[in-house]
Amino acid sequence: MRLPIRPISAAEFAPYGWLADADADAACGRPINEGSSQRIDGVGELQLTAEGGVPCLALFRAQPRDPQGPWQQLERHRLGTQTFVPMGGARYVVLVALGDEQPDMATLAAFAAADHQAVTLRAGTWHHGLIAPQGGDFVVIERRADTVDCELAMLATAVTLV
Repeated sequence: MRLPIRPISAAEFAPYGWLADADADAACGRPINEGSSQRIDGVGELQLTAEGGVPCLALFRAQPRDPQGPWQQLERHRLGTQTFVPMGGARYVVLVALGDEQPDMATLAAFAAADHQAVTLRAGTWHHGLIAPQGGDFVVIERRADTVDCELAMLATAVTLV
């Protein structure tokens, strides 16, 4: 199966989660700290405390990966959101799908995210692990608990991104 990588936008990504775009959202901000900074609120919702979970701020170091793939395994976190914030110029591809027990292939989508764009995946959104063409570091905000909330699913057909 061949799937196009589309530029990410808040509207197209909305079924899967939220997009925080430092460039696009800047006009919505308000000045703080005597005008030396701009605060932009409302760029996503965090769900991190279900069933005894606590917020966790982690650093992920992604190894370079060819975005083309092929990709066949997705994961999801039913009990919490997961936010990826690129650092140091990291660009990445977000491969996502909706679905109950398995990813719904009809909803499979791939988005190109720039180094100034962070994504928050809704709880339960199927997604591939980080796909960063040049690799890079990411701040990740997610739910942590004694029981790991990560379900894996194999796609019936491998997906090649174009």
